[in-house]
Amino acid sequence: MAWFKRKEKKLKNPTKKSIPDGLWGKCPSCGEIIYKPELEKNLSVCHHCNHHFRVPPEIYKSLLIDEGSDKRCFENIKSIDFLGFKAKKAYKDQILDANKKTKEYDAIQVFEGDINKKNVVLGIMNFQFIGGSMGSVVGEIVSRSIVLAGKKKIPFILICSSGGARMQEGAISLMQLAKTSTQLAKFNKEGGLFIPILTDPTTGGVTASFGMLGDLILAEPGALIGFAGPRVIKQTIGQDMPKGFQRSEFLLEKGFVDHIIDRKNMKEKLSTLLTLLQ
Repeated sequence: MAWFKRKEKKLKNPTKKSIPDGLWGKCPSCGEIIYKPELEKNLSVCHHCNHHFRVPPEIYKSLLIDEGSDKRCFENIKSIDFLGFKAKKAYKDQILDANKKTKEYDAIQVFEGDINKKNVVLGIMNFQFIGGSMGSVVGEIVSRSIVLAGKKKIPFILICSSGGARMQEGAISLMQLAKTSTQLAKFNKEGGLFIPILTDPTTGGVTASFGMLGDLILAEPGALIGFAGPRVIKQTIGQDMPKGFQRSEFLLEKGFVDHIIDRKNMKEKLSTLLTLLQ
């Protein structure tokens, strides 16, 4: 077999250019390859199909709160291992790892600040901290936020993102459903305005408590919202569920969600709603 050889001196073998890692990603919804810096410029929303990627609390804070108006609240409350819970990893080690990963003490941040000069208390849950699970600290901070909003007579807005109650705290985590719901009932009776924004995912005990107790319930497009997972439901009732039955669009159609709100329009629409409802 004769092999082809480059004999002309002017012809050179092209050098292969390496592409830096982490610059490209794939949209889980439409499968398009996305340039990550462009995705970040678009608030982590896919240009092709409007899929809303999960984002850290800092994105929502910078998106919603007027610059220079934010004041952090309740930031030094920490989780402890009540039960000495042990599985593949001890609960206290999970807390330490989550703290190192997020630089936070638990799965929620709360700010008092302005949305287009309208004073609010804004809570933002963090799915990166043990799946945004609700334990004693999340329940306590949500409760204190409701009380603060009530005292100041300003709205409470909560961006939800959670895998449910934190099983490592046992019944203590389940008690937070009643605790937060009771505070919201008092807040509502006194004329307070509460708006939860359900993002992907909002499940378990958060959906079963404050996630669905808003005066107006908003959701991002395509967000997974429900109590139990589809596999558990199917095994329980022995039937296949409709396609997309736990997504925000389906819940809007059935009346569980009042409005679907795109991330890029979130601040302006919230500002309009606050003007209308306060």
